[in-house]
Amino acid sequence: MGKLEGKVALVTGASRGIGKAVASLFAAEGARVACVARTLKEGEHRLFEGSLETTVREIAETGASAAAIVGDVSQWEDCERIVHEVRTALGPIDLLVNNAALTYFVPIAEFPPKKWLKSFAVNVNGPFFLSRLVLGEMIQRRTGAIVNLSSGAAIGPGRGPYPGAPMRGATLYGAEKAALERFTQGLAAEVYASNVCVTCVSPSLVVPTPGVLHHRLLDRPDAPNSEPAELTARAVLLLATAPIEKVAGRVTYSQQILKEFGWIEKARGIGVDIPGSGYSQI
Repeated sequence: MGKLEGKVALVTGASRGIGKAVASLFAAEGARVACVARTLKEGEHRLFEGSLETTVREIAETGASAAAIVGDVSQWEDCERIVHEVRTALGPIDLLVNNAALTYFVPIAEFPPKKWLKSFAVNVNGPFFLSRLVLGEMIQRRTGAIVNLSSGAAIGPGRGPYPGAPMRGATLYGAEKAALERFTQGLAAEVYASNVCVTCVSPSLVVPTPGVLHHRLLDRPDAPNSEPAELTARAVLLLATAPIEKVAGRVTYSQQILKEFGWIEKARGIGVDIPGSGYSQI
């Protein structure tokens, strides 16, 4: 029996990258998975391969259960519809994984306000909207887990002087992920007494997702400073299934938490070789 047998999971950004890896792993562990993203069919995204239809088809080919739900997590009304459709198709939601992300690598002095607002709406408002919509039922049933996906960008550059070139266009994305980490710990404290577990995890090393490769944050998919999406997916599974008293409010990193719980023998990257964000140290 899988670790998630009988559970219903909602995973955002499930058309590709980390979200797809999480959805596939959760389904393999017995969950009925609602895969949420904006891209339903291959070719609909102007830049990247990957779609909900592909994710769901590949899960179905393994004999597991998944459903595709198209939606924009930056919109409250869309989130209401998404949650309603998940409950109607699969049942009460036990697990929420806030993975969907959107950013633009633009310096602040040139940042278009519309793109700023859109990115913030996906990366910060979206996790709030969906958490707000699933929490009532989780609290009433006294069971549930929410896992938020952060990034090493939340660590920030620290104080100056700054002799080297800054990470290209990372100011907004880092601020959004820092906000998500604080949101995680605040929400975790609010719902702990109701037996609802809220956590946050970042990849220890850069994951070669289509977006990462498109923006040339890695030279190639097998770059030595990278880790596969499946590793972060395993960390999400760990946080979604570990006893609440051991992980609630944790802001952590994939390889750090996997090694801590004995799921891997060796670890490297953020949280292991270098300190993580301030929230990861609280």
